Amino acid sequence: MNRKILQLIFLGILISSNGCNDIEDGMDASGVFESTEIVVSSEVNGIIESFNAEEGDQLAEGDIAVVVDVTDMEIQKQQIDATIEAIGDKQLNARPQITVLEQQLIAADANIKVLQTQREVLLKEEKRIQDLFAAKAATEKQMDDVEGQLKILNEQLEAAETNKVIINAQIKSAKDQVAIQNRGISSEKKPLEKQKSLIENQMQKADVKVRVDGTLLSKYAYKGEFVNIGKPLFRMADLSTMYLRAYVDGNQLSQIQVGQGVKVYIDQDEDTYKEYDGAISWISDKAEFTPKSVQTKNERANLVYAIKVKVKNDGYIKIGMYGEVRWQTHEDE
Repeated sequence: MNRKILQLIFLGILISSNGCNDIEDGMDASGVFESTEIVVSSEVNGIIESFNAEEGDQLAEGDIAVVVDVTDMEIQKQQIDATIEAIGDKQLNARPQITVLEQQLIAADANIKVLQTQREVLLKEEKRIQDLFAAKAATEKQMDDVEGQLKILNEQLEAAETNKVIINAQIKSAKDQVAIQNRGISSEKKPLEKQKSLIENQMQKADVKVRVDGTLLSKYAYKGEFVNIGKPLFRMADLSTMYLRAYVDGNQLSQIQVGQGVKVYIDQDEDTYKEYDGAISWISDKAEFTPKSVQTKNERANLVYAIKVKVKNDGYIKIGMYGEVRWQTHEDE
C-alpha cells in the first residue's frame, strides 16, 4: 500500500473522529427514555382461568388479556334470583275476594230493580185507591194499607241502595289493601335487584380488557393463581412513542419552549449515533437539585429543570436507555 493511500485513510479516520466529537460537544442535555406505563389490576376476586398473553406481546384496546373465574358470583346471582322468585310468590291476589263482592253487587242491583218495579206497581195502586176513596168507593183502611206498604217498600229500596254503596266500598278497600301489601312485598325485591345488578357488573369485569394499545412489559400473576380486587395483573405501555426525560439549567430555559423541535440521539455503536426528530412536550415549572446520574451543559449548576422530549420510536429505543438531545437551533461548528 503506497504512502498516498495511507494518508487518505488516516485523513478519513480523523474527519470521522472529529465529527463524533462535534456531536458530543454539541449536546445540550442528556437523560433516560421512559414511556407512559399502565398497571392493570383485578377488579374481582377469583382464580385466573386464562392469561395467554406473554411479555413482549402487542395488545390492542379491547383485547381480553385475563379471564378470572366467577363461579362464586354466579352462585350468588342464582341465590338472589331464587329469593326474588320466592318474594313474587308471596304477593297477594285480591281477585277471589273481589269476585265474591262483585257477585253480591250483581245481586244487589237485581234486588233494587225488583224493588223499583214493585214500587211502580204500588204507586199505581195507591193512585187507584185514592180515586176510589174520593168517590167513596174505598175505605180509609185501604188507603192506610197501601200507604204503609209504599213506605216499607221505599225503606227497602233505600236499604238496597245503601248496601250497594257498601259493596262498592268493600271492593275498593280490598283492592287497596292488597295493593298496599304487595307494595311492601315488592319493596323487598328492589335491594335484591340492585344487588343482582352489582354482581352482574362484577361478572363482566372478570374479563380483564386492555384499555389502550401497547406492549405487555411485565406479568404479575399467572393462570391458576387466586387474585383479590386490586391485585396487579400486568404492566403495559405504548412503546410507539417514547419520552426522553432530560434536565436543563436555568440558562438553557430561554432557549427552549414546549412544542419546539429538537434532535435526539442514541448510541448506534461504539463511535456513532442514531438520530431522531423529537419535540419538547413538557417543561417542569419547578427547579430541583441536579440528579447524580445527570450532567448538564453547565456542570456548575446546582438546580435544574426537568423536560420531556417526545420521540417516535422505530423499535430501537428501549425504556431506560440513555439518550442525548440537541436543540435544532444549535449550529455545529
